Amino acid sequence: MLILFENYISLITIFSNLRRQNETMNLVDASIKIILKNQSKYGSYIASPNFKQYMYCWIRDGVFIAYAMDLTGHHKSSRLFHKWVILVIEKYSWKVKRLLKKLRRREKREENEYLHARYTLEGHEASTPWPNKQFDGYGAWLWGLTEHIKITGEEYLIDKHSDQIKVIIEYLANFWNEPSYDCWEENPGKIHTSTLACVAGGLSHINNYLKSNEVSELVNKIISFIKNKCVIGGRFAKFYDPHINEAKGIDASLLWLTYPFKVFKPEDPLFRNTIALIEKKLLEPDGGVHRHLEDTYYGGGEWIILSAWLAWHYVEIGRKEKAWRLIEWIESTADDQGNLPEQVPHHLLAPKHYEHWVKKWGPIAKPLLWSHAMYIILKEKI
Repeated sequence: MLILFENYISLITIFSNLRRQNETMNLVDASIKIILKNQSKYGSYIASPNFKQYMYCWIRDGVFIAYAMDLTGHHKSSRLFHKWVILVIEKYSWKVKRLLKKLRRREKREENEYLHARYTLEGHEASTPWPNKQFDGYGAWLWGLTEHIKITGEEYLIDKHSDQIKVIIEYLANFWNEPSYDCWEENPGKIHTSTLACVAGGLSHINNYLKSNEVSELVNKIISFIKNKCVIGGRFAKFYDPHINEAKGIDASLLWLTYPFKVFKPEDPLFRNTIALIEKKLLEPDGGVHRHLEDTYYGGGEWIILSAWLAWHYVEIGRKEKAWRLIEWIESTADDQGNLPEQVPHHLLAPKHYEHWVKKWGPIAKPLLWSHAMYIILKEKI
C-alpha cells in the first residue's frame, strides 16, 4: 500500500508539473499574440490598448517589448520598432540641435524642448501635456538596438543609422546630469539612479561597436557620478537631489543598474545591499514587488514588470526557487484571456488613493504590453 501511495503522489506531482508547464507555455504564447496584435503598422507598440492615457508608444517600454520579440524569434516585429524609433529621431533631431545651441549660449531651456518620452503611434509628439523630459528611454534604446544586432547579426544597422545614433549620443552626453522625470514620471527636480543606469548602460553597449574613447570616458564619468552622488548607507539610492546635495530613497527600478544594463555587477556590495532593502521594503512575502514606498498611484500596488525584474535577478544568481515563486505569482495575475495588468491592488501601500485613480482614469491598465514583455523575457532567461 505504501508503494502504491508513493506512486500515486509521484503521478500527482508529474501531472501538476506538466499542467504548470502547459499553462505557462500558453501564457507565453498569449503574451506574444497580445504584443503582435497591438503593434501598429508603423512599428510602434501601444502601451495599453484599453487605457486612454496609455494609447501611445513610450520608447522605454517599447525597447523591452522589442527585446522580448527578439528573444522569441519575432525579429520582424523588433526590426519594425527600431525603424520607428529611427524615424522619430530623424523627425525631431532639430530639437537636439536647438538645445545644444541654447546650452552654448547659456539660455534657459523649457521642458517641452527636450525629446519626448512618448509619441503617437504614427511617431508624432502628443498634443496633450505629459511629463516628457525623460532620458532613460533614449539610453535604453541604444542598449535595445545593440541587443537586436547581437541576436540578429544585423551589424549594418550601426552604419546605416549612424546619424541617428550620433544624435542620441550627443543628446545624452550633454544632458545626462540634468534633473528629469524618473521612469515613473515623477520627481522632476531629481537626478535618478535608474535613469543613469539606462544612459550609462546604453552608451556602454553601443560603444562595443563604435569603439569611441569619448563615449568610454563618458560612461566612466556617469558611473563615477553614481558612486559619488547616488549612494546612501552603503547602497544605491533612488535619486540624487542636487538642490540639497543628498541621495535619498529606495526604488525597485534600481535593479536596472545590473539587469540589463550591467553598469554594476550583481556581487557588488552596493548592489547586494540595495537588493536586500528592496526585498525587505518592497517585496510582499506572498506577492509581488512595489515601485517605491511613497507610491500612491492606484494605491501603490505590486507591479508585474518589477516582480519579473527581481525574478530575473534570482535567476542570474542561481536562486531559481525564488524566481519560480515570482513567476507563479505573475501568472496568477493574468485573466482568462491571458491579459496581464500593469499592477495589482492586493497589498496597497496607500489604499486611500486607489479609488481616486479609478474615478480619474478608470480600472488599472490591462493588458500592459510591458508586463507581457517582461514575463516573456523572464521565461526566456530561466
